[in-house]
Amino acid sequence: MPSPNPYKYIGLATQLLATLGVAFFIGYKVDKHFHFKFPITMLTLPLLFLVASLWKIVKDTSNRH
Repeated sequence: MPSPNPYKYIGLATQLLATLGVAFFIGYKVDKHFHFKFPITMLTLPLLFLVASLWKIVKDTSNRH
């Protein structure tokens, strides 16, 4: 059994962190633009991006092709 490529997982982790950073930034800008009193998009958008990213990570790392 070949050893897993660690760079693949480092890339996935970096992609996850970058995605969350972009989601927070977009959520912040949307909240600021619409003058929301509660930062609803800054909280929900990263959660949606997190679910989508985790779905992609599971799909990319599964053994089934």
